[in-house]
Amino acid sequence: MRKELLIFGAYGALGQGAIKSLIKNKYDKIYLFGSYASKRKKFEIDNAVNIDTEDLSVEANVIKAFKFINSSKDKLLFLFSTIGGFTGGKYIWETEETEWDKMIEINLKINFFLAKHFASLVKDSAGGSICFTSAYTGLHPESKKGAYGVSKSALLHLVKTLAIEGKEIKLSANAIAPYIIDTPDNRKWMPDADFLKWIKPEEIGELVDSIFDNYSYLSGNIVELKDRIDNNGIR
Repeated sequence: MRKELLIFGAYGALGQGAIKSLIKNKYDKIYLFGSYASKRKKFEIDNAVNIDTEDLSVEANVIKAFKFINSSKDKLLFLFSTIGGFTGGKYIWETEETEWDKMIEINLKINFFLAKHFASLVKDSAGGSICFTSAYTGLHPESKKGAYGVSKSALLHLVKTLAIEGKEIKLSANAIAPYIIDTPDNRKWMPDADFLKWIKPEEIGELVDSIFDNYSYLSGNIVELKDRIDNNGIR
């Protein structure tokens, strides 16, 4: 049985780190979706295809991206979406409509489009799995993160619904819910934080790979990733 992996948001900090772990598995083909043309070099991986995407909040652009993938009854399809965005620092009564709409668009709308059109591919394949990137705040509300938290919480509802409906087409759906990911931008944002507690992108890649390995019975799960229990010498 062939296995193909799709990664959306491949050129962000999470995507780049997770790829290092995900490519260790024996996927027959890997599709890396993201906007790299003006910012980053393409990944040079033997069995990978780099696909430069346009604004994925426009459904037509998502449809265009998925045209690179073919369905087949002798193929399993897996998709990891790292797509998401953050805005915070304001109470609900201070939040602008544009900020609210932006969070819904990035964290929910785009991932809805990915779920919709990926499910259509899986329906005509042997089966598959999708894993989204939500947030700890989506489960545990925090002050001054209202728009962000609501959009991530709605994404979790999408995951739970897709897990129920996906049984009919052999599609499982899960999400990770990290608190703070150890990225260069986050270190700049919080220079005095204890970085040893943070989850690394490579570790998230390993976790997602394990979820995909067990796709046939892992579905509807939200994996919370807050603070590391044991640093194990990690720097």
